[in-house]
Amino acid sequence: MPIDRQRAEAFGDDPARYDRARPSYPNELIWDLLADDPRTVLDVGCGTGIASRLFQAEGREVLGVEPDSRMAAQARARGLAVEECRFEDWDARGRRFDLLTSAQAWHWVEPESGAAKGAKVLKPGGRIGVFWNHPVHPQEVMAVFRNAYGQHAPHLLEGESVALGTLRFDAAAVDPDADALRNTGAFSGIERRFFWWTRTYSTESWIDELPTHSDHRFLEAGRRDRLFDDLQRGLGRLGDSFDVEYCTGLVTAVRNR
Repeated sequence: MPIDRQRAEAFGDDPARYDRARPSYPNELIWDLLADDPRTVLDVGCGTGIASRLFQAEGREVLGVEPDSRMAAQARARGLAVEECRFEDWDARGRRFDLLTSAQAWHWVEPESGAAKGAKVLKPGGRIGVFWNHPVHPQEVMAVFRNAYGQHAPHLLEGESVALGTLRFDAAAVDPDADALRNTGAFSGIERRFFWWTRTYSTESWIDELPTHSDHRFLEAGRRDRLFDDLQRGLGRLGDSFDVEYCTGLVTAVRNR
């Protein structure tokens, strides 16, 4: 499908909130991608550097590529080297990397040209790993969602929303990202892996995250305020906090030698 550039560029409206509120990624995923001991990492669509910092913490040299100058500035403030450009248009200037990652951002890259570019900037034997968080909410939380969204934003409840966990994913389904890597002829060992983990939210921290999702950000302001008020009341009745189980899905492959 065509990439919605308005939605793709909405995240930089409040980069500090994005950096503060968005979930991180499980250690098991990071260790899995570092199993081959890569030293240099290229993080595509690095945003504010949430994933990049996890690789830095493991002693890797990380370079981010990010098209939004506001997100890039936030990442630099947190100690990440960033070059501002869409990945498809980015000039690597002959540099090649041991590991290419993209956290929650590869769907904003055109699949075929992104896969081809990835093959060009990886060293032979280097690995690509693109991954996303998918939340699975407890039944009592989904009941609150059905009530609040049913009144104020039913299209989000009925559609595919990352925040609500209604974005469909299936371990057995055909994956267009894996297909794009396969079509280059430059990758082998193409596979999908899944990592389960849990994050605890307070009502305030959950609502703080919601405006970082483009489908929520584009709600009319009055409707969004009423929705958040109802969520505040409904989730508050459940107690001080609630757990969200995440499945982080990874598509990975190795650059042919």
